[in-house]
Amino acid sequence: MLLIDKPAGHTSHDVVARARRALGTRKVGHAGTLDPMATGLLTLGVGPSTRLLTYLVGLDKQYETTMLLGRATTSDDAEGEPIGTPAPADALEAVTDARLAQEVARLTGAIEQRPSAVSAIKVDGRRAYDRVRAGEEVALAARAVRIAAFDVLAVRRTGGAIEVDARIDCSSGTYIRALARDLGAALGVGGHLTALRRTQVGPFAVASAIDLDRLAEQGPSALLAAAAVAEQLFPVLRLDAQQAVDLGHGKKLDLAGREDAEPVAAVAEDGRLVALVSVRRGVGRTLVGFPA
Repeated sequence: MLLIDKPAGHTSHDVVARARRALGTRKVGHAGTLDPMATGLLTLGVGPSTRLLTYLVGLDKQYETTMLLGRATTSDDAEGEPIGTPAPADALEAVTDARLAQEVARLTGAIEQRPSAVSAIKVDGRRAYDRVRAGEEVALAARAVRIAAFDVLAVRRTGGAIEVDARIDCSSGTYIRALARDLGAALGVGGHLTALRRTQVGPFAVASAIDLDRLAEQGPSALLAAAAVAEQLFPVLRLDAQQAVDLGHGKKLDLAGREDAEPVAAVAEDGRLVALVSVRRGVGRTLVGFPA
């Protein structure tokens, strides 16, 4: 696995392409796309470890963001076209700190969120953003997401706008752009995202990531072992030598007395991740195998 601090102006696909060149392999994938304007933590899988990416996609995320209140855009971020006219001065003056805190609180917890129309969600087989660019009207259905924390870090009142810096802990599938849009709409002034940085994915922090230039220098030495990643995510089953061989051959394991769990990281004596297994009624069965 590989933790990358993505720079602004690069797509997630750009980062994958750079990683393929630096590591000398085509088998590289990522979990959780970041928009080109966004920076921060991108989690990549390399070789057989791409099989772990499915389990990383659904992890909770943390973001640091700047939202501009005073005008909405077509994409809910700074790359879109402005919608309508800027909010008048009296409307912005009505956005007091207390009122801002009230609306932020309403966007915290379990909420229904309508994703931005300019998103990668597929509508009848085509990405929503492709349909929007083709001039179609796209209205995506609201979905349930969880905002564990929406902490306002700073508020700057400038001429004709209000900038809000915030830290957001949320469930997978949350659109921070949509939070900026909905906050602006609730306050009656419109809003959009101007900066976004992903700082955490599950237990993995951007502080542990490397930038693309360092990846080119370090190459494979920058990789995290699959077992080290899996042990941070799942319960661990320590295998003896025979169990590792049996599991590698697809055999079931006798795990009498072990509690039911799924998935469990099955790790060999040499520290290698052999498989993710399901433990049910004292029997271990392979869910995903990792070849030596």
